[in-house]
Amino acid sequence: MVLSKGFEIEMYTGTPNGDIVGLSDKIATALDGFEREPDSRNVEYITQPSHDYDQLLCALLRPRAALRNYLKQLGDYTIVPGSTLSLGGSDRFFRSNPNNPYHTYIEQTYGTKVVTSSVHINFGMSDPELLMRACRVVRMEAPLYLALSASSPFLDGKATGYHSTRWGLFPQTPAHVPLFKSHAHHIEWVEKQIAAGTMQSVRHLWTSVRPNGDLRPYNLNRLELRICDLVTDPLALLAITALLEARLLQIIENPSLDPLGQSVFSPDELISLTTANEAAVARSSLDAHLRHWQDGRSILARDWIDEITLEVWAIAKQQGFSCFLSPLQKILHEGNEAQQWLQLHSVGFNAHHVILQAIRTMQEREAELEDKLCSSLVV
Repeated sequence: MVLSKGFEIEMYTGTPNGDIVGLSDKIATALDGFEREPDSRNVEYITQPSHDYDQLLCALLRPRAALRNYLKQLGDYTIVPGSTLSLGGSDRFFRSNPNNPYHTYIEQTYGTKVVTSSVHINFGMSDPELLMRACRVVRMEAPLYLALSASSPFLDGKATGYHSTRWGLFPQTPAHVPLFKSHAHHIEWVEKQIAAGTMQSVRHLWTSVRPNGDLRPYNLNRLELRICDLVTDPLALLAITALLEARLLQIIENPSLDPLGQSVFSPDELISLTTANEAAVARSSLDAHLRHWQDGRSILARDWIDEITLEVWAIAKQQGFSCFLSPLQKILHEGNEAQQWLQLHSVGFNAHHVILQAIRTMQEREAELEDKLCSSLVV
């Protein structure tokens, strides 16, 4: 069994000089599959669910190629990597739709803390109780996926001290989200939050992972991992996705794999533990010292990722996608995008130079993959 999966990709648009420019209203009108975010400087596209990793690779690349072509028609514009306003602009909000009351609420409540770019990874999972258990495990291990994907060490031209400034500053909402014991518990909790106004709608649940579906919280059909920064290299993103899919298949196979029954901690202690782990990873990503949810032992993020990779590799091999795990070792060895950028910064390159190089690298990598892997694939 292989799960269906798909992505929501948020990206910034701007100039080749790294200035981020709001164009999402034009893009969403002109290009199918692109949607506006509350701030016009980033735009989102969503891939169709697929079971096949080769198809997913092209589903990631082709909308970007269309976007790049359209940006050229508008002027000298490109896609700007990173998950924060790296080189400036966090002092004001640029509304993409001034008439949308939800956007008004977001601007007035959170300001530019939410003007970030990211990747949301969705996996099809129709059994609601299995979905809740999967969400419990992934909530405990979500910091590991942030550690692999961190790409926001700069804000307004300065290194912030975070590897993921996005997640370090992002307003997780509501302030306390429990481990849901059952689907019924989830429904009851969401209804209470909406009645109390701590959630403006069923969409207003901003946490590392959440159950999702067409009629939330009642009809649910997928797990959505929301913690990842923007991963510009599609093969690196597919590696992160393959790791999580293999872990989810292991969770499906093993009903005892559950923080509510397999941990020395209480549910409230587990929330405190994973919140602290997320904060540590936002600062230090792969080098963060974490506490394991099962027994509380101290472990480096990169070592925990290695442990899980070894544990699930046979499952990925059996299902035919283990080759997509191979980029993980490169990330663990060479560092994620934030660590590579900070390495350049530490030897004297300023944030502006680093982002300019990243813009070129991203475009060259997409062209290389499109040419090698997608040109002959029929989607």
